[in-house]
Amino acid sequence: MRLLGLDPGLQHTGWGIVDAHGNPPGSRLSFVAAGAIHTDAKRDLAERLVEIHEGLKQVIDLYQPTEAAVEETFVNKNPTSTLKLGLARGVVLLTPATYKLPVAEYPANLVKKSVVGAGHATKDQVQMMVRVLLPASSAESPDAADALAVAICHAHHLSSLRRWGAKDFREVAR
Repeated sequence: MRLLGLDPGLQHTGWGIVDAHGNPPGSRLSFVAAGAIHTDAKRDLAERLVEIHEGLKQVIDLYQPTEAAVEETFVNKNPTSTLKLGLARGVVLLTPATYKLPVAEYPANLVKKSVVGAGHATKDQVQMMVRVLLPASSAESPDAADALAVAICHAHHLSSLRRWGAKDFREVAR
């Protein structure tokens, strides 16, 4: 199973691809690729959203993931920034869905806890643990490392979600 992890951002949207093998599903992971889509801050908002969409389409076309997972966004203090991030997140959710990929969502604290063991881990700690868990990874940017962390989190929770017949943890909490 090939998993696409996504860390939404208007300026930098991280993406990471891992292959999940083993029994239970996701018990063995191998790094495939990682990177970030960077938008031009001088362009209009709509054009930047198109940049994210087009970049994600290229990643999906090239690597052919079977599922996607997206980090949920926390609310910033600045409402304008929060709204813009929400728009970018909408594009990040929409793009894999247009390919008919299942799209799971995970809170940032659960992603960090799944990878580092602490829900309030720093970006540096996440980046270091991603390198430990995926030694072949080239996640040089924090955005790519965060996206790989989302993919790792999804892989670790796959068997539980399948057992419960749920797509993501929001369904389990209902």
